[in-house]
Amino acid sequence: MTQINQRMARIWIALGPRFLPFADAATVELPLGRLVRLSLFQVSVGMAVVLLNGTLNRVMIVELQVPTWLVALMISLPLMFAPLRALVGFRSDTHRSFLGWRRVPYIWLGTMLQFGGFAIMPFALLVLSGDTHGPAWIGQAGAALAFLLVGAGLHTTQTAGLALATDLAPDESRPRVVAFLYVLSLVGMVGSSLAFSAALADFDQIRLIQVIQGAALITFVLNAIALWKQEPRRPSVTLPDRERPAFRDALKSLRAKGLSARSLVAVGLGTAAFSMQDILLEPYGGEVLKMSVGETTALTAFLAAGTLAGLALASRLLARGIGAYRLAGYGAVLGIVAFSLVIFAAPLGSLLLFLLGTTLIGFSGGLFAVGTLTAVMDLARDGQGGLILGAWGAVQASAAGIGIALGGLVRDVISALAANGTLGPAMAGPSVGYSVVYHIEIALLFCALVALGPLASRRNRERRQGGSSRFGLAEMPG
Repeated sequence: MTQINQRMARIWIALGPRFLPFADAATVELPLGRLVRLSLFQVSVGMAVVLLNGTLNRVMIVELQVPTWLVALMISLPLMFAPLRALVGFRSDTHRSFLGWRRVPYIWLGTMLQFGGFAIMPFALLVLSGDTHGPAWIGQAGAALAFLLVGAGLHTTQTAGLALATDLAPDESRPRVVAFLYVLSLVGMVGSSLAFSAALADFDQIRLIQVIQGAALITFVLNAIALWKQEPRRPSVTLPDRERPAFRDALKSLRAKGLSARSLVAVGLGTAAFSMQDILLEPYGGEVLKMSVGETTALTAFLAAGTLAGLALASRLLARGIGAYRLAGYGAVLGIVAFSLVIFAAPLGSLLLFLLGTTLIGFSGGLFAVGTLTAVMDLARDGQGGLILGAWGAVQASAAGIGIALGGLVRDVISALAANGTLGPAMAGPSVGYSVVYHIEIALLFCALVALGPLASRRNRERRQGGSSRFGLAEMPG
């Protein structure tokens, strides 16, 4: 029996890195159990994103009858803090403290900001809806403050938490560890969306207050568990009298290491291109191709399936030594094909073409995200993980938010002009507004390819000289 157990253990050990997702993300320095516990802060971030952009978005417009323009303004407030992620990461890199912690204070600060925002949010929303005797401006100011606090908190927590993960993980496993944390954010989004949907099935204002306050408590508990005994105390690194570089000098050193403005521009252009359609695919399918609610809801599954297929291909290509920027370029090229298929689906009336294009959007977006994340993580050295991840996160979050907002705005404006006949009889159909957005996305992907070209050539030469790093399924991006 002992021999059988030992043989089974060897089989599981051999199978783990090949077939179990994220099995190769764990190391001796950062075991899987500790990594999973650390990833809980990403679950709380995903929950906050769903609550802000999904649940409250619908509740404020439909149930509370808040004007749509005001809801859009509130939802966009967390985006204002995204460009400061680079500064937050830099400050966590160079934090001064006798306790010897660099990342913990910022993760805790972000947790408190999220908790405070969620604590005042439900009551501000009730005043904002006009269902009270208080003046409306108090509700507007309170809601704005709540959304801003939650946004600042989740950006601070995520930036410092990812930097802590890079500190704890060995160099060779850092991309896989950080990617694993981003995947846990998606898990938090899916799980919390299902939980919020069930909790608010029978909506009333008391239930809304309970849900938001419950989110505040869960955020506090998850982040406290994630932080427990994670960061070792190193007073020599955080001594108050230790010399610290200026923020501008730190940015210059990153450029010297390879994090150029061109690479950040490529990340921003590609992310915006793949994000503009986030809120348009389902309306496009329903309004233009006459899909049912159930059929449009299934589009998320097609996107996810395409993403997983892209990850499988990325694993093989990167394992064979392909450059990360070159992989991102492949994603951009396939993205152009994907959006072209979606555009042609309308005049041809082809549901199959639309589903194929939707799947290919997820596939190509996965390749692009894997490539850019891997390229950036290759630079996380010399205690600058916070600044590097902060800069990447700032560009990605800002570009995604701007892309989503721009996509909705362009679609509404063009559709209104088409409905009024301003654009002529040839451009009067319901698909015109969507088509213009998809053409803009194609143009942005061409621009991203222009930015990626020199980077891919340079990195390919470096990889041929220095060898390639392994990249498995655990590198699934956020």
